[in-house]
Amino acid sequence: MVIWIILLAMTAAAVMVVLWPLSRHAAARGQADPDIQFYREQIAEIERDQERGALLPGEAEAAKAEAGRRLLRATGTQDEGFAALGEPALRRRRAVSALALSVVPILAIALYGAYGSPHIFDRPAMMASRPQAAAPDLDVAVTQIETHLAQNPQDGRGWEVLAPVYLRMGRVDDAVKAYGNALRILGENADRLSNYGEAMVLAGNGLISSEAQAAFEKAVALDKAAPKARFYLAKAAEQDGRTDKAKAAYEELLAVSPADAPWTPLVKEQLARLGAPQAAPAQGGEPQMGPEDILRMVSGLAERLESQGGSAEEWARLMRSYAVLGQRDKAEAAARRARQALAKDDAGLKTIETMARELKLTDAAQ
Repeated sequence: MVIWIILLAMTAAAVMVVLWPLSRHAAARGQADPDIQFYREQIAEIERDQERGALLPGEAEAAKAEAGRRLLRATGTQDEGFAALGEPALRRRRAVSALALSVVPILAIALYGAYGSPHIFDRPAMMASRPQAAAPDLDVAVTQIETHLAQNPQDGRGWEVLAPVYLRMGRVDDAVKAYGNALRILGENADRLSNYGEAMVLAGNGLISSEAQAAFEKAVALDKAAPKARFYLAKAAEQDGRTDKAKAAYEELLAVSPADAPWTPLVKEQLARLGAPQAAPAQGGEPQMGPEDILRMVSGLAERLESQGGSAEEWARLMRSYAVLGQRDKAEAAARRARQALAKDDAGLKTIETMARELKLTDAAQ
């Protein structure tokens, strides 16, 4: 609506530019004619000469009479000139005005339709009727789902949808809980168990705990072809130092997988890293952590907890990491150090004792 008001104002301004000169006759009429002004000044000059004695009274009267006659003639000529601007001129002005008022807007609309963009005013409505292509903000979407699940905690499908989103956001612990809720509500199947186990592996910084391994074993029991579960079980054997078993598991998975399966390059890379002669290094596979990387990661976690302290979950993760690596003495030492660091944290101590029982480190209990 605003744009049309602007266009109307511009059209009115264009019409006024055309009509303005037609109204100038009134101003011209108010101006004094040069001849009339000249004769009036001549009469005034004759009177001044008479007063100074430069002219005799008779000569002055004769001169004034002559100037008066010329003044009258000049005045009559001007009246006739303005009379010529009477009815015919008025009709001409009206015709030009009507032409300006009609032709200028019509010409402007025609030019705008030919070279302008009249369809642009319909664009907002068109865009409103069109679905938005941009994806909604991820944080806003997650907040909406979380609000829904807070009100409907038994919506297993909602937890299952939210869990991989948590993983993409780096909220790994939340993803583990979401997958756990989906399993509890919707029941166990190979995919849910595999995803749940993978989330626990990510939460453990790549180390496969006994709980994650149990989830993978259940997934394979339900579906022997579950590739993700079989891959992580082979990885678990590798982490336990059972290289031959890991190789056999990778080779079996590769044998039953399609040649174009997305996990095939990754399995080949694992076999190549373990020195399997029949496997070639995969091109473009996702890099995996080797034993050295895992040891370095666990060592860094231990140093940080010793120097800066940490949460009960981090201490429990360190205990589990040592146990998975077969370093039970270090796992027991980590349990003792965690009890000292969390002596005033009852909930934290409960977490440590639970992990110690799971890893069968009860001999380290105090």
